[in-house]
Amino acid sequence: MIKLPKDIEDAKNLGLVLSHYKDKYYYQVMLGFFTTYIFLQSFAIPGSIFLSIISGFLYPFPLALILVCLCSCIGASFCYFLSYLVGRKLVNKYFPERIAQWQASILRHREHLLYYMIFLRITPLLPNWFINITSPVLNVPIIPFTVGTFLGVAPPSFLFIQAGTTLHKLTSSSDAFSWTSVLTLTVLAVMSLLPVFFKRRLQKKFD
Repeated sequence: MIKLPKDIEDAKNLGLVLSHYKDKYYYQVMLGFFTTYIFLQSFAIPGSIFLSIISGFLYPFPLALILVCLCSCIGASFCYFLSYLVGRKLVNKYFPERIAQWQASILRHREHLLYYMIFLRITPLLPNWFINITSPVLNVPIIPFTVGTFLGVAPPSFLFIQAGTTLHKLTSSSDAFSWTSVLTLTVLAVMSLLPVFFKRRLQKKFD
C-alpha cells in the first residue's frame, strides 16, 4: 500500500497505512510525506493532490495546511531552478505557442507579478507544473514566484485538506469541489487582484 497514489483508492489505502505508522513513527512519517511531496513538485510528477488530501486525514488542519503550502513552495522553487538550468530549450521547443501567450501576460503584469502569481495559483487557468517550468524562461523573479506560490496554493489546498478529513467517504479527487467551493475560489482569485486595481486607480488619479 505504500506507493505514490494514482487515484483516490490508492490515497485511501496509503492514508490508512500511514495513520497506523504515525502513532509510533510520527516524525519519520512526516519527513517521508515532506520529501515525497517536494520530489513530486520538483520534477512535475502527478500525485501531489492526493498527498494534500492525505495530509488532512493524518494531521490537524492548521499543520496540514502549513505543511502542504511549504512543500508546494519548496518543490515549485526546485522545479524553477531545474528549469532555469536545463529546461529552457525544452520549454521553447515543446510549448512555443503557450510560452508566447503567457509571455504577453507577464509583460502586462510585470509591475505586480506577486499578485498575478497568487491569482494563477488559485485559479486553474494554467497548470502548476507549467507555471513552474516556464517562469524562469520568462524571467519571472524568484521572490514573487516563491511568495506567490506559498500564498496562492493555500485556498485550493484548503479544500483538498478539508476533503481529507473524510477520506474514507471520497470516491474521486473532484469530491473536494462543490459549487460553494468553486465560488469561494473565484472570490479569492478576484480579491488577489484588488490591490492591482486600486494601485492603477491611484496612478490615474495622480497622473
